[in-house]
Amino acid sequence: MIRIIISPAKKMLLAEDSPYTMTRPLLLDRTLVLWEILQKMTFEELKNLWKCNETIARLNQERLCLFSPKYGRSPALLSYEGIQYQYLAPQILSETEWEYVTKHLCILSGLYGLLQPTDRVIPYRLEMQARLITSSGKNLYDFWGDSICKALSEDIPENEPVQLLNLASAEYSKTILPYWNPASDSSKNNSSLSTRAHTCITCTFGEEVDGKIKTKGTLAKMARGEMVRWMAEHQIHRIEEIQNFNRLGYHFQKDLSSRDNYVYLKRPANMVP
Repeated sequence: MIRIIISPAKKMLLAEDSPYTMTRPLLLDRTLVLWEILQKMTFEELKNLWKCNETIARLNQERLCLFSPKYGRSPALLSYEGIQYQYLAPQILSETEWEYVTKHLCILSGLYGLLQPTDRVIPYRLEMQARLITSSGKNLYDFWGDSICKALSEDIPENEPVQLLNLASAEYSKTILPYWNPASDSSKNNSSLSTRAHTCITCTFGEEVDGKIKTKGTLAKMARGEMVRWMAEHQIHRIEEIQNFNRLGYHFQKDLSSRDNYVYLKRPANMVP
């Protein structure tokens, strides 16, 4: 089973006219704990936490009053507006493609932990690296611990291997990767997924500049969204098949890739090794 993880986006909207049946976020109970903490914070505390200007802080403070995660109003995959989501273009996925992403795609979130495409959400602002103090520790990494990693494969039979495709930023993949294959490192908490056989591949999208690979954030976000769309269109069920991805000028570089890191560079097709 392939599981694809991606990051959320800061900009959100309400997609209340969605035709899809919505589902309950897996970690909603923990989300409500965070929401209660946020509601008790002053405007200045929130502004400092969010690291944003006053206009954005006011908007998101209003959201704390207007909405509650108990009553999510739009499906997660249709609620984010960032560049990655523009290239994924979930609004125009075919029925078959939508079924694919609902089965394989997961969105990591500072507030919700883990979201499936159909999970009901509200607009919010809470980045995973935010230093929000809770009873679990000084930040959200302490709060979520290995719970997101556990939830990632909760619905997969215990004897079925999980192939993880990491298309998330380092900020978000940090909630998964340290716990993903604990059986290989006895110093880590091996309560998460140690009975499973694992594969984990991270994708690097870059350009070769002066003999070095350079990754540009915006272009990488575009490629990540495009790859999810491409996988849905081609109904990819073996993670090795993503070596054939060649959109936006990117081509797989076998000589630069490893077992757990696939490298794609913007090169003309006739220059690909």
